[in-house]
Amino acid sequence: QVQLIESGGGLVQAGGSLKLSCAASGRTSSIYAMGWFRQAPGMEREFVATISGSGAIRDYTDSVSGRFTISRDNAKNTLYLQMNSLKPEDTAVYYCARSTRMLGARDTNEYAYWGQGIQVTVSS
Repeated sequence: QVQLIESGGGLVQAGGSLKLSCAASGRTSSIYAMGWFRQAPGMEREFVATISGSGAIRDYTDSVSGRFTISRDNAKNTLYLQMNSLKPEDTAVYYCARSTRMLGARDTNEYAYWGQGIQVTVSS
């Protein structure tokens, strides 16, 4: 019954910014870690960022560290990904997901619920 819906994607020029949102419904996810993943055509689904249930602990893949910021507002049941200094290599379908644990991991197998994904396209 957990449903995750991403929004905020679109087309942006290199160097620009986008902010993705992920609205959650169903059983509360406030105690569970959440994550963002992405998948480009012909590529495996890739870890982007994760945040602990409380929001206190964050982790990022090296390629986005310093450019992306993951955050959450548990009162609104919403997860965010602020993406700055975007590069064409960031082009992908972005997915939000809920972990089965309080502390997130980089492995897709640790996430039980997934959104449908949203396209982010960065032009050069």
